[in-house]
Amino acid sequence: MARKKKENCPPLALWLVTFSDLVTLLLTFFVLLLTMSSMDNSVLTRVTLHTADLGLLDKRGSGRVNAKERLIIDLMERPWEVLDKKQRLKDLLFPDDELPEEIEKSDLNDNLEVLAKPDGVALVFTDKLLFAPGSSELSSRGQFVINRLIPMMTQTRAPINIAGYTDATEASQTPLELSGDRALSVLTYLVSSGVENNRFSLSAYGDSAPVRDDLGRPAASDMNRRVEILLKTARPIGGY
Repeated sequence: MARKKKENCPPLALWLVTFSDLVTLLLTFFVLLLTMSSMDNSVLTRVTLHTADLGLLDKRGSGRVNAKERLIIDLMERPWEVLDKKQRLKDLLFPDDELPEEIEKSDLNDNLEVLAKPDGVALVFTDKLLFAPGSSELSSRGQFVINRLIPMMTQTRAPINIAGYTDATEASQTPLELSGDRALSVLTYLVSSGVENNRFSLSAYGDSAPVRDDLGRPAASDMNRRVEILLKTARPIGGY
C-alpha cells in the first residue's frame, strides 16, 4: 500500500506576533500619557536649567543667579517649609555684613515677620523699618530694605500683592488712606527699580485687621502698622 503523502503545514503568520507586540506597546504608551496628563501640576512650579559653570538660570533665561539668590528663590517657592526656616530667609536677605549702621540686626528681626500663606510667602515689615512716623514716603532705611528684595523678585514671575495696614494712633491721615499710600509707595519703588508692573496688586486695610488685640502695648502697635509683601509662589491644584 502506498504511503500517504504528508501534507505540509501552512506557514505560521509570524507577522501577527510582531503586530500584537506593537499594539501592546502603543497601548502602554497611551496609558502612560494619560497618567502623566492627570498629574498634580502644582508640583510643576518652575523650570530650571543647571550647568556646571553658569549656575541656575530661571525660565526667563535672564542670566546668572548666584548661590544665595538661588536659596532665597527656593525658600520663597516652598511655603510649606518657610515656617521652619524663617530666620534662614532673613539672614539670606539681610546678611549682617551688608546692613547699614542705622539698622541693627535685632531691630530688623523684631520688625520683620515671615508668614506662610495658602498662596505663597509674605514678608511683613513694620512702619519702623520703612517710613518715618506718620509718613507714607519710604525712608532711606526703607529703600535699603526694599532694595534687598529686588534681585529675588526679578528672578521669578510670581504675582505680588502689597497690602498696607495701620492703626488709629497716626492722625496725619485716616488709617485707610495712610495704609493705601504706604502700600502704593512700596509698589512704586519696586516698579521704578525694574520689577514688572503687571505682576502687582494693591490692598489697603487701614486699622481693620490688627495682628494683636492689645493695642496698648507698643510692640503690638508696631506690628499693626505694617506693609505685607506677598509673593504668590504657590501654584493652585491643577494650575501650571
